[in-house]
Amino acid sequence: MSAVSEAISQRMTLGMLAEKYGFDIVPQFASNVTITSLSDSLDSVGPGSLFVCGGRIAELSHAAQAGAYAALLPRSLQHQCPQADIPLVFGELNDHVLGDMAVTLAGSPTNAMAVFAVAGDDDDEISADVTQLADFLHMLGNPVAVIDAQGSTSMTRTLNLTYPLGVLDMQRTLAVCAEDGVAAVIIALNPSTVRNHALESVNVDVLGIEHNTSNQDVSALKTRYSFISDRDLTLTGTTQESDDLALESPVGYDRIRAGHMSLAISMVLAAGVRKNNVRSALRVANNLN
Repeated sequence: MSAVSEAISQRMTLGMLAEKYGFDIVPQFASNVTITSLSDSLDSVGPGSLFVCGGRIAELSHAAQAGAYAALLPRSLQHQCPQADIPLVFGELNDHVLGDMAVTLAGSPTNAMAVFAVAGDDDDEISADVTQLADFLHMLGNPVAVIDAQGSTSMTRTLNLTYPLGVLDMQRTLAVCAEDGVAAVIIALNPSTVRNHALESVNVDVLGIEHNTSNQDVSALKTRYSFISDRDLTLTGTTQESDDLALESPVGYDRIRAGHMSLAISMVLAAGVRKNNVRSALRVANNLN
């Protein structure tokens, strides 16, 4: 399902969209129509939806029957569309605009969560790093969500998603996680999990890199996935310090698992968690084991 719904505190009218993005509304008197969700596929359209139609004009009548309040189309089609049963909105459509609209409608969910992302060349290694980081953040007392094609969860709840996630899918998923009370979300940054530009307007706090990766840099990843950062973002990898701390963990006896733990520790330290808190968590984990 490719849709994102309105946060309780948000209200979006066609007139607001026209003012912010320079859209044209047909008919103009429909500017007060309020939308409650964005949908880019017919199976996700419901009452209150703004249907992001693209060039699929034939789907307009079906969207109206499904309850869409309006449809968003490229400006190039403004004089080619037949008369529709719902207001039509025309503008320059791209992932940046859709991402910004989705963030606004969802109430900027990442403002309430720390966002970790793990990139690399091997999907299985990325997934193992994501899982270990989730376990360690939970060990530190954080409610955690995972977005990964090999299994996504919001705390203990399984998320049934269709991969790879697009712009609207990602914002909808993040909004669900925020509503659940998640404090940190971890995203597997690979093509099997997220499409190009799917992280439009998503603020990433810590960007980790699995140890077997080569030829990756922050700029290239930002260009590919379109995430943003409110501070200087660098690639976080394992260090001698994180390696030493990983040896103190319950998985320190296993070289491979210790490597995943080392990256988790390094990313947590990069997020601002104090080294003493990390040591305390490892000590408690060892006692429990």
